[in-house]
Amino acid sequence: MCAADQAHKWSLCPQCDLTVKLPAVPVGSRARCPRCHTTLLANWQEPRRRPTGYAISALFMLVLANLFPFINMHVAGLSSQISLLEIPQVMDREDYRSLATLFLLFVQGIPAFCMITIILLVNNVRMPHNLRLGLARILFQLRSWGMAEIFMAGVLVSFVKLMAYGEIGLGSSFWPWCLFCVLHLRAFQCVDRRWVWQRIDPMPPLPKVPQAGISGLKQGLRSCPCCTAILPAAQLACPRCGVKAHARRKHSLQWTLALLITSVMLYIPSNIMPIMVTETLGSQYPSNIMAGVILLWSDGSWPVALVIFIASIMVPSLKMLAIAWLCWHGSGRGGRDDEKMHVVYEVVEFVGRWSMIDVFVIAVLSALVRMGRLMSVYPAPGALLFAMVVILTMFAAMTFDPRLLWDRQRETERKEPRLDGQPSRDC
Repeated sequence: MCAADQAHKWSLCPQCDLTVKLPAVPVGSRARCPRCHTTLLANWQEPRRRPTGYAISALFMLVLANLFPFINMHVAGLSSQISLLEIPQVMDREDYRSLATLFLLFVQGIPAFCMITIILLVNNVRMPHNLRLGLARILFQLRSWGMAEIFMAGVLVSFVKLMAYGEIGLGSSFWPWCLFCVLHLRAFQCVDRRWVWQRIDPMPPLPKVPQAGISGLKQGLRSCPCCTAILPAAQLACPRCGVKAHARRKHSLQWTLALLITSVMLYIPSNIMPIMVTETLGSQYPSNIMAGVILLWSDGSWPVALVIFIASIMVPSLKMLAIAWLCWHGSGRGGRDDEKMHVVYEVVEFVGRWSMIDVFVIAVLSALVRMGRLMSVYPAPGALLFAMVVILTMFAAMTFDPRLLWDRQRETERKEPRLDGQPSRDC
């Protein structure tokens, strides 16, 4: 067994499984994988104070954003205003508790929980060790599920839709919410996974001396997907964080394809069925996603129509095709264009959740446009189906193991990569 103090100098890239000997990274720099350019280590300036300051400020802005009116609307002498907490209440009254739950979780609950967790972990607050392990295990898993900034984009799209009907005003909590979106993203950005886990427990000793520039699997090694510890490939449980895993995600392609097929089955009715119903002077006008895009385009709001079309039509469709393409290559049937497929995977992982914009637009419209028989907006079943499509495709991308794209590559096919980590001045 190698000395434990040598373990922190090595890393198995979580995206391509390349063994990298980490360089001495200067403060304010980060080390990237020389093959797929994934960030392996970030040496932030003031790694405790910066995320703590951002997280506390974000929580303070979140409290302010929930205390006062968010937006208001004036139409033909009638007025309506809402706060952030009233949005899920309206959906609950309309018997759409599932959408209300998704809103509370993705827009407020998960971001707030992550900010509190960051404060507790980076400051080494006294707590039971098992609780600390549990918080660290789920913190980075929840990062993709916080959608405060996506809701903000949905609010801006709602403004453009509502301007055709009346006068829109910003409430006192609008700007605190904008600041919360920026601060909570910045707090996450300033937290390095390896640094957090090193404060909880040191790296376990290396099972053997790794050889840089070679896949960990070919050396009988695997990386813990939670705490990045290097372990023997046959060892299931990580002695550091307790997470059980295999050298490759078990049944990765089967899970991904199952989730993909389910999302395709829901995607078709979600585009056919109405996602919201607009009631004007006693008449109801149901509309689906494409009808909303066409209406915006005909009203002259073609930039917003283009945003909705890309986020709600193009992105889900292309994402499902891209996931199927990744599964094809991951199964060994595609060509050996690993770099291109890795870029496809990163794009799929990043853009998928932005399709929730349309769901959040419906949430804002249904809560704000409540003016009796003059004009009211209600959510429809298609909105829930579309939300489930987005969630299932996100799960499909998460269950796919990107290391499968690189497993067939022979290290002799390329020049030996530079293993200095390529520090970059962006921390």
